[in-house]
Amino acid sequence: MLRSILFIFSTVFLAAAGTALLSAQAPEPSLSEQQRGLLSAREQSERARQRSEALRRQAETASSDAERMASEAAALAARIQAAEADIKAARTRIAIVSRLQERQRARLAEKQGPLVRLTAALQMMTRKPTALALVEPRSLDELIYMRSILSAVSPEIERRTASLRDEVRQGEQLRLQAVRAIASLDESERRLADRRRQLASLEASERIEAAQYSNDANLEQGQALALGEQARDILDLMDQIRESGAIRESLAELEGPLLRPGQARDRQTSASPRNKNVADAYRLPVIGEIVTGLGEISDSGYRSRGLTIAVDPGAQIVAPAAGRIAYSGRYRGYGNILIIEHDAGWTSLITNMATSKVAVGDQVTQGAPVGQSGSDDPTITVELRRNGRPIDIAALIG
Repeated sequence: MLRSILFIFSTVFLAAAGTALLSAQAPEPSLSEQQRGLLSAREQSERARQRSEALRRQAETASSDAERMASEAAALAARIQAAEADIKAARTRIAIVSRLQERQRARLAEKQGPLVRLTAALQMMTRKPTALALVEPRSLDELIYMRSILSAVSPEIERRTASLRDEVRQGEQLRLQAVRAIASLDESERRLADRRRQLASLEASERIEAAQYSNDANLEQGQALALGEQARDILDLMDQIRESGAIRESLAELEGPLLRPGQARDRQTSASPRNKNVADAYRLPVIGEIVTGLGEISDSGYRSRGLTIAVDPGAQIVAPAAGRIAYSGRYRGYGNILIIEHDAGWTSLITNMATSKVAVGDQVTQGAPVGQSGSDDPTITVELRRNGRPIDIAALIG
């Protein structure tokens, strides 16, 4: 009996020491990554809200209906991206809380085990009547010895039970955090659905107003698609579009009533501002995590010419800077692609889009909604070039 009791006491102390050692040595990279992801999502959400508020104020002071609608659409797109970031943050928070709950349950089980065995041993002792010890001298000696041991370890037992109570309270706090995180996720998803409906309604109004310019738009769209058929690859396509853009701009500077394709459409949205220095205003077109940077070798063995961003299915894609749509449509192996001409020889390429909501010749403001990601392969690649040379976007966005 004495040996078994002493073994239980030693197990209690060794278990506590082992737990402290493991907690000090075991790295938790996955949890740290989750925590960094949560912080990043919250920062993305706050930046998107700030952009939305600035665009909303810009819409209120717009001098024309076209400028007002463009600013309102960009503000809605920013609010959609804020909701997407909130959803990402809520999901990450739920995963973190779930991970902490698992660890808390493991600690609780580890602390409960020795105490359960000790309680069982004490119960065995109490089953032996005290009166029996009076007729068995050996039993009396054992009883006195055990009481002296218990009086020595009682403070430690109290400390351990207090630790268990703390663990139970922590478990309840984690449960409440999980409930709040789930509620936050539900609210963010509701806001996202509402804002997508608002944006769809606004885009429908814009399409109705632009219907009178459809002939010019269809002509220029057809010319762009023809360039896509003729181009050897996507780099050749971008070079041809850059050359045709330079010719178009040169013709536009000539005197006289020279019309260019889509000129009426350009005039309709001429209130849309264009960035004089893209490098000072460039931003990523989607909310997500950068998985491949410029120059990195992809899994398929190709060297990346831009940034590849992992996003949620159906993520809102916006114009990274103001400019003119030079190509919009499917291109072999790249899904729906978008080529945006900016000022001073800057060009953006966005690939792997599921849908595109703009047409060739459209002038877009920075942050204007241009499409959405898909569900089969929710990654978006964006490239930035100046005069045909790739530029490191990560350096521009810090």
